Amino acid sequence: MNNYFIYILASKRNGTLYIGVTNDLIRRIYEHKNDLIKGFTQKYQVHNLVYYEQTESIETAITREKQLKKWRREWKITLIENMNPT
Repeated sequence: MNNYFIYILASKRNGTLYIGVTNDLIRRIYEHKNDLIKGFTQKYQVHNLVYYEQTESIETAITREKQLKKWRREWKITLIENMNPT
């Protein structure tokens, strides 16, 4: 059984958001926090895990990631605050 994660990182409360997919959430967050991969999260200091979902299908994970990326910012903030109010 495989697990896939859709996750949202933030630079700070109500800051810059990043949405991604991975099959190893702990490793991926470690990479983001330690700037091991050059790119958006390194450039904008987006290191705080604020939300995640888990699924057994990579297709479902990718579809959900694309869906979340199309959402309005306020919808994303509401999603995050409902799961993680602090």
